[in-house]
Amino acid sequence: MNGMGGQGRALAAFVLVAVIWGSTWLVIKDQIGTTSHYWTVTWRFVCGALGMVALVLARGERLWLPPRAWALVVPLGLVQFCFNFQFVYAAEGQITSGLVAVIYALLMVPNAVLGRIFLGTPVSRGFIIGSLVAIAGITLLMGQEYRLSVAAGHGGSVPLGVAFALCGLMGASTSNILQATPRARELPLLPVLAAAMAVGATADALIALAMVGPPDLPASVRFWGGVAWLGLAGSVVTFPLYFALIREWGAGRAAYNGVLVPVVAMALSTLFEDFRWSAPAAWGSALALAGLLIALTGNQPGKSAASPSR
Repeated sequence: MNGMGGQGRALAAFVLVAVIWGSTWLVIKDQIGTTSHYWTVTWRFVCGALGMVALVLARGERLWLPPRAWALVVPLGLVQFCFNFQFVYAAEGQITSGLVAVIYALLMVPNAVLGRIFLGTPVSRGFIIGSLVAIAGITLLMGQEYRLSVAAGHGGSVPLGVAFALCGLMGASTSNILQATPRARELPLLPVLAAAMAVGATADALIALAMVGPPDLPASVRFWGGVAWLGLAGSVVTFPLYFALIREWGAGRAAYNGVLVPVVAMALSTLFEDFRWSAPAAWGSALALAGLLIALTGNQPGKSAASPSR
């Protein structure tokens, strides 16, 4: 990742993205029930798209993209900033945010599989071993969060929530693979993200109008503060860093960010929600982090052989 000053800065970006995305689960949970999740998602990416446009202009880049870029921008916007997040918010209406976050920690699995199928990305022994260790930890975390969701008894359907989360997971994985393609690597990252967020926000708004009608604008300052955090920190700051990691490390290895996210989320929940650590949570977190270290310090599962070195 030459543009970010080498591997040290890439690792710093990896950790920063995990910390910010770990915080977003608490904010999303806080917003559930304030208004329709369809409009909540829309406002997040309207804010995100405007923030990305401002970032592009502040960096002196052009917003204009060649016509061929839209063959990437449109599907990227739809699967990442519409399909993915519509299912995330729908899932959080049924199950705990912790369980959704843990399910998303499995992102490295479809990323590695789809990367191998569509991009020819090799999968190293270290990555496989690390993934198996991490999945063991994720399984422990998932079991605990599943029990918490059932015990919460808030009227949601746990199987339906899990199904929603898995659908969103596949949307996220598809967008990751799109960003790892040779075509994506030839295009400027920030203008692509600005356009993709605008596409996603437009699709989100159309879905919201169809499902619930005109927006109900909450008067809560806390709600709009959450929208700003999710749109700016959780989208404008993180997605350029994360997609740059995908372009450099490959989709499978970059997705290990998701293994760290639920651990960060639980740590923040300990500080702000009086979360109590159980033995499965502690062992699951330890295994997940051990698997992450094994995968990231072993041979890189790598970039597609067709992808240029950067």
